[in-house]
Amino acid sequence: MGIFILILYIIGWHFGIYTLFKKMGIEAWKAFVPFYNTWIIVEKCEISKKWFWMQLIPIAGQFVTIWITIIFVMNFGKFDMISHTLTTLVPFAYLPYLGTHKDTKWGGKAVFDRYKKPASREWIDAGVFAIVAATIIRTFVFEAYVIPSESMEKTLLVNDFLFVNKVCYGPRIPTTPLSIPFMHNTLPTSETTPCYSKLIQLDYKRIPGYDWVKRNDVVVFNFPAGDTIINLPGFGSKVPYYDFLREVPEIHGDRSILFEHYPILVHPYDKTDNYIKRCTAVAGDVLQVKDGVLYINGMPAEMPEDFQQDYVVPTNGKPITADGLNDELGIKVTQDNTEIEAPAGCIILNMSKAEKLLIEKYLNTKLTLALYKKENVFPQSALSAGWTRDNYGPIRVPAKGEVLNLNAKNIDLYRRLISVYEHTKLEEKDGKFFVDGKETNSYTCKYNYYWMMGDNRHRSQDSRFWGFVPETHIVGRASLIWFSWNGGPRWKRLFKSIK
Repeated sequence: MGIFILILYIIGWHFGIYTLFKKMGIEAWKAFVPFYNTWIIVEKCEISKKWFWMQLIPIAGQFVTIWITIIFVMNFGKFDMISHTLTTLVPFAYLPYLGTHKDTKWGGKAVFDRYKKPASREWIDAGVFAIVAATIIRTFVFEAYVIPSESMEKTLLVNDFLFVNKVCYGPRIPTTPLSIPFMHNTLPTSETTPCYSKLIQLDYKRIPGYDWVKRNDVVVFNFPAGDTIINLPGFGSKVPYYDFLREVPEIHGDRSILFEHYPILVHPYDKTDNYIKRCTAVAGDVLQVKDGVLYINGMPAEMPEDFQQDYVVPTNGKPITADGLNDELGIKVTQDNTEIEAPAGCIILNMSKAEKLLIEKYLNTKLTLALYKKENVFPQSALSAGWTRDNYGPIRVPAKGEVLNLNAKNIDLYRRLISVYEHTKLEEKDGKFFVDGKETNSYTCKYNYYWMMGDNRHRSQDSRFWGFVPETHIVGRASLIWFSWNGGPRWKRLFKSIK
């Protein structure tokens, strides 16, 4: 549908220019020569030639062409907002209408110069320009984010305000272009009302950048498992739809029960919630976690300076608490994890390596990692039975062009990759696999994939629970903390680069 509308837009625009050139007495075939047609418009409308060359700028140039077209119709005496809106949104219909309407006359620069904008129109034009410019910057250059949770502490803190660089990996062309400016997936007045339309859906395209995702990059991406959500406050990505299905046995086998009692919303992938994590493995890497230690390709992984884990802290009969250690040592550790049962005479504290060393010195004892014993982790099948966030894998991250061997044991690793991320029909019948209707035991990946984990390793819902992040979902790299707030500005974090 999106491709059809794009083709209609392009062909209709050129045909409309063809009809208008005929009214001007210009050889009409010139309307079908790309860029030469706008060169003629710039000349005839006496627009500065710099605007012609600005059309060549990727992305922004398309908006320049729209502006040139608006100036063009103004030279035919069309100064009202409706005409300009139609020129922008439906030129494939409006321009041919102008070119074939008997009352449309070419007036040229003389008509244009006689027109005086009312003050209200000046304000409207300025506002529209500001919105368009800001939308271009937000979509293709950089965007501001705020950290909502502790999953990246202490690298990133709750209420750190970030700039995310979209140029480095290459700006992504919006898959869902019909959206209210400055909003992501819901209206600010409602957690459940979409701010976009799925009338136009484009294929994945990305303008080449100067870099690509590397291990240890802090990356913003669209939450892969957030495409389908329970559309109620408190659910969304906080309680993922697929987790809810697994955790409620009575609806796991019959989703119609869920649909009867809960409103379900399916987001396009570029409109799923934005997550921020650290890329721990890139396409082609083999990842494994052993007793809380991450290994990449068989070697211990490089760890960020401020990453955190849960540790078992012996109290030795003393009233040791997180607040007490915070006051005594001037550090901030937390003690709110009830998922791990502490041994007798111990508490579980979440801390960085530097804080661990301070507490070990203070208590004169060595601390051990608090390890999860049993969890339901990706791919939530027999393959991951016995795996936890602390003892996970090994698992290979798929790469573009890699041939995946499909069998009953590993199909749960790749089912979503094939059918959802790569939009390929996958069927299973009598123990056999059919891709796009053809029986096969292999599949060739179309995209690169990545493995994302939070720096707060024990308190992060990440790839260990929902799997691979496809390149299609990559938004940009977190580059700079421009502001931070915790009851007041955290002055030391202002304009701090993110590593």
